Amino acid sequence: MPRSAAKPRFARKPPEVRRQALIDATIECLKRYGHEGLSIRTISAQAGVSVGLINHHFPNKDELVAAAYRYINAELIAGMQAAVARAGNSPRARMRAFLEAWFSAPSLDADALAVWVVFWGLYRHSRLIQRAHRETYQGYVGLLRGMLAELLPQARASRSRGRRAARSAGAQPVDLRLAAIGFTALLDGLWLEWCLEPGTFRPAEAVELCEAWIASLGG
Repeated sequence: MPRSAAKPRFARKPPEVRRQALIDATIECLKRYGHEGLSIRTISAQAGVSVGLINHHFPNKDELVAAAYRYINAELIAGMQAAVARAGNSPRARMRAFLEAWFSAPSLDADALAVWVVFWGLYRHSRLIQRAHRETYQGYVGLLRGMLAELLPQARASRSRGRRAARSAGAQPVDLRLAAIGFTALLDGLWLEWCLEPGTFRPAEAVELCEAWIASLGG
């Protein structure tokens, strides 16, 4: 009988598949081990590949961590956008869908806190993380700003007829930029509070709290 060919130790995969596997392994290591999970050896063991293969796809560890940062942000934002799209055309329904998605898995994941703590710790010293944060933050705030614009009649009035028309109608125009930043801070604060002490409040209560905050703006 012909001798069967020996199986290669590592199966060949497209570069984008390998890169994604390394990004997934990095995120998993950070969840399990926190800052210690940044070790290239730890990540390579998690991915089941050699250290050399990591270096082949990412020039250094910072590039890999920045790619993981971008990926985890992009996945969260894509999930929120999908939830909003499924809600239809009603601004209130779209906002409700966003909030319910935000305060549920995978966003509401206590294990993910270890990942973000590492990212935040690297932010001050890593230009790559700073750049990734700016890019992803703009997309996140932009999504919130768009939904707030749909909900707030003052914002619509100031945008379509000008501030003078809004004041003559008896409504103070809302600064959408500041409203989106404030809304972001509220969401992030509630997320952090839940991750630290999950029993402090129920996700449904967080949704109601956010809706009340929006209503205070006139939405």
